[in-house]
Amino acid sequence: MFIPFYLAAVARPFAIVMACLFSVSLTGCAYGLRTTELQTRLDIWLPADVLLLGEQHDAPEHQALQQQIVGALAARGVLVAVALEMADSGNSTAALPPSASEEQTRKALNWNNDAWPWAAYGPAVMSAVRASVPVLGANLPRSQMRSNMADAALENRLPTAALKTQQQLIHQGHCDLLPESQIMPMTRIQIAKDMRMADTVQAAVRPGLVVLLITGSVHADKQLGVPQHLQPDLRVKSIRLRAETTAGVERESFDDVWLTPATPDKDYCAGLAKQLPPR
Repeated sequence: MFIPFYLAAVARPFAIVMACLFSVSLTGCAYGLRTTELQTRLDIWLPADVLLLGEQHDAPEHQALQQQIVGALAARGVLVAVALEMADSGNSTAALPPSASEEQTRKALNWNNDAWPWAAYGPAVMSAVRASVPVLGANLPRSQMRSNMADAALENRLPTAALKTQQQLIHQGHCDLLPESQIMPMTRIQIAKDMRMADTVQAAVRPGLVVLLITGSVHADKQLGVPQHLQPDLRVKSIRLRAETTAGVERESFDDVWLTPATPDKDYCAGLAKQLPPR
Protein backbone atom coordinates (compact mmCIF):
# COMPACT_ATOMS: atom_id res chain seq x y z
CA MET A 1 0.00 0.00 0.00
CA PHE A 2 1.24 3.49 -0.83
CA ILE A 3 2.01 5.56 2.26
CA PRO A 4 2.64 9.30 1.79
CA PHE A 5 6.09 9.25 3.37
CA TYR A 6 6.79 12.65 1.85
CA LEU A 7 4.71 14.07 4.71
CA ALA A 8 7.56 13.14 7.01
CA ALA A 9 9.74 15.67 5.26
CA VAL A 10 7.56 18.44 6.66
CA ALA A 11 8.92 17.65 10.10
CA ARG A 12 12.38 19.07 9.44
CA PRO A 13 14.38 20.27 12.40
CA PHE A 14 13.13 23.70 13.40
CA ALA A 15 16.61 25.11 13.94
CA ILE A 16 17.67 24.35 10.36
CA VAL A 17 14.51 25.84 8.89
CA MET A 18 14.94 29.03 10.91
CA ALA A 19 18.59 29.24 9.94
CA CYS A 20 17.57 29.03 6.29
CA LEU A 21 15.08 31.86 6.68
CA PHE A 22 17.92 34.18 7.62
CA SER A 23 20.67 32.62 5.53
CA VAL A 24 22.52 34.68 2.94
CA SER A 25 23.49 31.46 1.12
CA LEU A 26 20.38 30.07 -0.51
CA THR A 27 22.35 27.30 -2.22
CA GLY A 28 23.86 26.10 1.04
CA CYS A 29 20.49 26.35 2.72
CA ALA A 30 18.79 24.23 0.06
CA TYR A 31 21.55 21.63 0.32
CA GLY A 32 21.16 21.51 4.11
CA LEU A 33 17.41 21.02 3.85
CA ARG A 34 17.75 18.27 1.25
CA THR A 35 20.43 16.50 3.31
CA THR A 36 18.15 16.58 6.33
CA GLU A 37 15.22 15.33 4.26
CA LEU A 38 17.36 12.52 2.84
CA GLN A 39 18.38 11.30 6.28
CA THR A 40 14.74 11.39 7.38
CA ARG A 41 13.68 9.34 4.38
CA LEU A 42 16.51 6.83 4.82
CA ASP A 43 15.33 6.25 8.37
CA ILE A 44 11.94 5.32 6.90
CA TRP A 45 13.22 3.25 3.98
CA LEU A 46 15.62 1.16 6.06
CA PRO A 47 16.05 -1.60 6.91
CA ALA A 48 15.59 -3.08 3.45
CA ASP A 49 17.25 -5.74 1.33
CA VAL A 50 16.56 -3.84 -1.90
CA LEU A 51 15.92 -0.16 -2.60
CA LEU A 52 14.66 0.76 -6.06
CA LEU A 53 15.02 4.37 -7.23
CA GLY A 54 12.71 5.07 -10.14
CA GLU A 55 13.80 8.21 -11.96
CA GLN A 56 12.64 10.39 -14.80
CA HIS A 57 15.61 10.03 -17.13
CA ASP A 58 15.74 13.67 -18.25
CA ALA A 59 15.43 15.21 -14.77
CA PRO A 60 18.91 16.34 -13.60
CA GLU A 61 17.62 16.73 -10.05
CA HIS A 62 17.01 12.98 -9.96
CA GLN A 63 20.59 12.12 -10.85
CA ALA A 64 21.81 14.61 -8.24
CA LEU A 65 19.65 12.91 -5.63
CA GLN A 66 20.98 9.50 -6.68
CA GLN A 67 24.54 10.61 -5.95
CA GLN A 68 23.50 11.85 -2.51
CA ILE A 69 21.59 8.66 -1.75
CA VAL A 70 24.56 6.50 -2.76
CA GLY A 71 26.84 8.58 -0.56
CA ALA A 72 24.47 8.53 2.42
CA LEU A 73 23.94 4.76 2.26
CA ALA A 74 27.68 4.16 1.92
CA ALA A 75 28.35 6.45 4.89
CA ARG A 76 25.95 4.35 6.97
CA GLY A 77 27.90 1.25 6.00
CA VAL A 78 24.84 -0.57 4.66
CA LEU A 79 25.35 -0.37 0.87
CA VAL A 80 26.53 -3.68 -0.60
CA ALA A 81 26.07 -2.86 -4.32
CA VAL A 82 24.63 -0.35 -6.78
CA ALA A 83 22.86 -1.87 -9.79
CA LEU A 84 22.14 0.20 -12.89
CA GLU A 85 19.67 0.06 -15.73
CA MET A 86 22.19 2.28 -17.51
CA ALA A 87 24.74 -0.53 -18.01
CA ASP A 88 24.33 -4.07 -19.34
CA SER A 89 24.43 -7.09 -17.08
CA GLY A 90 27.78 -8.84 -16.95
CA ASN A 91 29.67 -5.56 -16.50
CA SER A 92 30.93 -4.56 -13.06
CA THR A 93 33.38 -2.33 -11.20
CA ALA A 94 33.99 -5.02 -8.56
CA ALA A 95 37.62 -5.52 -9.65
CA LEU A 96 38.45 -1.80 -9.54
CA PRO A 97 40.19 -0.09 -6.60
CA PRO A 98 38.56 2.95 -4.95
CA SER A 99 41.14 5.12 -6.72
CA ALA A 100 40.04 4.02 -10.19
CA SER A 101 39.69 6.78 -12.76
CA GLU A 102 36.45 7.64 -14.48
CA GLU A 103 37.87 6.26 -17.72
CA GLN A 104 38.64 2.92 -16.03
CA THR A 105 35.16 2.89 -14.53
CA ARG A 106 33.42 3.57 -17.84
CA LYS A 107 35.49 0.82 -19.47
CA ALA A 108 34.61 -1.68 -16.72
CA LEU A 109 30.90 -0.96 -17.23
CA ASN A 110 31.20 -0.83 -21.04
CA TRP A 111 29.41 2.50 -20.75
CA ASN A 112 27.30 3.73 -23.70
CA ASN A 113 27.52 7.49 -23.42
CA ASP A 114 25.18 8.05 -26.37
CA ALA A 115 22.36 6.28 -24.56
CA TRP A 116 23.18 7.38 -21.00
CA PRO A 117 25.24 10.58 -20.62
CA TRP A 118 28.12 9.92 -18.23
CA ALA A 119 27.91 13.53 -17.06
CA ALA A 120 24.50 12.72 -15.57
CA TYR A 121 25.15 9.29 -14.03
CA GLY A 122 28.91 9.35 -13.48
CA PRO A 123 28.77 11.19 -10.13
CA ALA A 124 26.60 8.50 -8.50
CA VAL A 125 28.73 5.73 -10.02
CA MET A 126 31.98 7.29 -8.83
CA SER A 127 30.57 7.87 -5.34
CA ALA A 128 30.05 4.12 -5.10
CA VAL A 129 33.50 3.31 -6.52
CA ARG A 130 35.20 5.70 -4.09
CA ALA A 131 33.37 3.97 -1.23
CA SER A 132 34.53 0.51 -2.43
CA VAL A 133 30.95 -0.42 -3.33
CA PRO A 134 30.68 -2.44 -6.56
CA VAL A 135 28.56 -1.00 -9.36
CA LEU A 136 26.78 -3.65 -11.41
CA GLY A 137 25.35 -3.40 -14.91
CA ALA A 138 21.83 -4.80 -14.66
CA ASN A 139 20.10 -4.24 -17.99
CA LEU A 140 19.33 -6.75 -20.73
CA PRO A 141 22.05 -6.51 -23.41
CA ARG A 142 20.83 -5.33 -26.80
CA SER A 143 22.15 -8.54 -28.39
CA GLN A 144 19.52 -10.51 -26.46
CA MET A 145 16.52 -8.33 -27.23
CA ARG A 146 15.50 -9.90 -30.53
CA SER A 147 15.14 -13.38 -29.03
CA ASN A 148 13.10 -11.98 -26.15
CA MET A 149 10.78 -10.14 -28.52
CA ALA A 150 9.72 -13.54 -29.87
CA ASP A 151 9.42 -15.27 -26.49
CA ALA A 152 5.67 -15.53 -25.81
CA ALA A 153 6.37 -17.22 -22.45
CA LEU A 154 7.35 -13.82 -21.07
CA GLU A 155 3.70 -12.77 -21.19
CA ASN A 156 2.98 -15.23 -18.38
CA ARG A 157 5.41 -13.53 -16.02
CA LEU A 158 2.96 -10.77 -15.14
CA PRO A 159 -0.65 -10.82 -13.91
CA THR A 160 -3.13 -10.09 -16.70
CA ALA A 161 -3.94 -6.57 -15.47
CA ALA A 162 -0.26 -5.66 -15.18
CA LEU A 163 0.47 -7.04 -18.66
CA LYS A 164 -2.30 -4.88 -20.13
CA THR A 165 -0.96 -1.83 -18.29
CA GLN A 166 2.52 -2.49 -19.68
CA GLN A 167 1.06 -2.63 -23.19
CA GLN A 168 -0.74 0.67 -22.63
CA LEU A 169 2.50 2.26 -21.42
CA ILE A 170 4.32 1.03 -24.53
CA HIS A 171 1.59 2.65 -26.63
CA GLN A 172 1.80 5.93 -24.69
CA GLY A 173 5.58 5.92 -24.53
CA HIS A 174 5.71 5.83 -28.31
CA CYS A 175 3.03 8.51 -28.75
CA ASP A 176 0.53 5.90 -30.01
CA LEU A 177 2.57 5.69 -33.23
CA LEU A 178 3.70 2.07 -33.04
CA PRO A 179 1.79 -0.44 -35.17
CA GLU A 180 -0.24 -2.86 -33.05
CA SER A 181 1.91 -5.76 -34.22
CA GLN A 182 4.90 -4.30 -32.36
CA ILE A 183 3.21 -3.67 -29.01
CA MET A 184 3.47 -7.18 -27.59
CA PRO A 185 7.08 -7.75 -28.74
CA MET A 186 8.07 -4.44 -27.12
CA THR A 187 6.19 -5.43 -23.97
CA ARG A 188 8.11 -8.70 -23.85
CA ILE A 189 11.37 -6.76 -23.96
CA GLN A 190 10.18 -4.61 -21.06
CA ILE A 191 9.42 -7.73 -19.02
CA ALA A 192 12.76 -9.31 -19.97
CA LYS A 193 14.57 -6.17 -18.85
CA ASP A 194 12.77 -6.26 -15.49
CA MET A 195 13.63 -9.92 -15.04
CA ARG A 196 17.32 -9.35 -15.82
CA MET A 197 17.51 -6.43 -13.40
CA ALA A 198 15.78 -8.52 -10.74
CA ASP A 199 18.28 -11.35 -11.28
CA THR A 200 21.21 -8.94 -10.93
CA VAL A 201 19.80 -7.42 -7.76
CA GLN A 202 18.89 -10.81 -6.30
CA ALA A 203 22.42 -12.15 -6.78
CA ALA A 204 23.91 -9.16 -4.91
CA VAL A 205 21.67 -9.37 -1.82
CA ARG A 206 23.49 -9.93 1.48
CA PRO A 207 21.91 -10.22 4.95
CA GLY A 208 21.77 -6.93 6.83
CA LEU A 209 22.84 -4.86 3.80
CA VAL A 210 21.01 -3.14 0.96
CA VAL A 211 21.28 -3.31 -2.83
CA LEU A 212 20.36 -0.06 -4.58
CA LEU A 213 18.91 -0.24 -8.10
CA ILE A 214 18.84 2.96 -10.16
CA THR A 215 16.33 2.69 -12.98
CA GLY A 216 13.36 4.30 -14.68
CA SER A 217 10.14 4.75 -12.72
CA VAL A 218 8.13 2.08 -14.59
CA HIS A 219 10.84 -0.50 -13.88
CA ALA A 220 10.62 0.41 -10.18
CA ASP A 221 6.81 0.13 -10.10
CA LYS A 222 5.88 -2.58 -7.60
CA GLN A 223 2.86 -3.70 -9.63
CA LEU A 224 4.57 -3.76 -13.02
CA GLY A 225 8.34 -3.88 -12.86
CA VAL A 226 11.37 -5.40 -11.15
CA PRO A 227 9.63 -6.12 -7.81
CA GLN A 228 7.32 -8.56 -9.61
CA HIS A 229 10.33 -10.79 -10.29
CA LEU A 230 12.12 -10.64 -6.92
CA GLN A 231 11.76 -13.34 -4.31
CA PRO A 232 8.75 -12.54 -2.12
CA ASP A 233 10.68 -12.89 1.15
CA LEU A 234 12.91 -9.90 0.36
CA ARG A 235 12.28 -6.56 2.02
CA VAL A 236 11.84 -4.30 -1.02
CA LYS A 237 11.22 -0.56 -0.94
CA SER A 238 10.39 1.23 -4.17
CA ILE A 239 10.86 4.99 -4.36
CA ARG A 240 9.70 7.16 -7.22
CA LEU A 241 11.54 10.39 -7.98
CA ARG A 242 8.89 12.49 -9.71
CA ALA A 243 9.15 15.93 -11.25
CA GLU A 244 6.13 17.96 -10.20
CA THR A 245 4.98 18.47 -13.79
CA THR A 246 4.89 14.75 -14.60
CA ALA A 247 1.44 13.92 -15.90
CA GLY A 248 -0.52 10.78 -15.13
CA VAL A 249 -2.50 9.23 -12.33
CA GLU A 250 -0.47 7.97 -9.39
CA ARG A 251 -0.81 4.27 -8.80
CA GLU A 252 -0.50 2.89 -5.28
CA SER A 253 2.64 1.07 -6.30
CA PHE A 254 5.49 2.93 -4.63
CA ASP A 255 6.50 3.04 -0.99
CA ASP A 256 7.54 6.66 -1.31
CA VAL A 257 7.28 9.45 -3.89
CA TRP A 258 9.91 12.19 -3.71
CA LEU A 259 8.70 15.28 -5.55
CA THR A 260 11.35 17.36 -7.29
CA PRO A 261 11.17 20.69 -9.14
CA ALA A 262 9.33 20.80 -12.44
CA THR A 263 11.30 20.12 -15.61
CA PRO A 264 10.97 22.31 -18.72
CA ASP A 265 8.11 21.40 -21.04
CA LYS A 266 9.25 19.20 -23.89
CA ASP A 267 7.38 17.66 -26.82
CA TYR A 268 8.71 14.11 -26.76
CA CYS A 269 6.58 13.13 -29.74
CA ALA A 270 8.04 15.77 -32.06
CA GLY A 271 9.92 14.02 -34.81
CA LEU A 272 9.21 10.52 -33.50
CA ALA A 273 6.91 9.73 -36.42
CA LYS A 274 9.87 10.20 -38.80
CA GLN A 275 11.98 7.71 -36.83
CA LEU A 276 9.40 4.92 -36.82
CA PRO A 277 8.62 2.62 -39.77
CA PRO A 278 5.36 3.23 -41.68
CA ARG A 279 2.27 1.73 -40.05
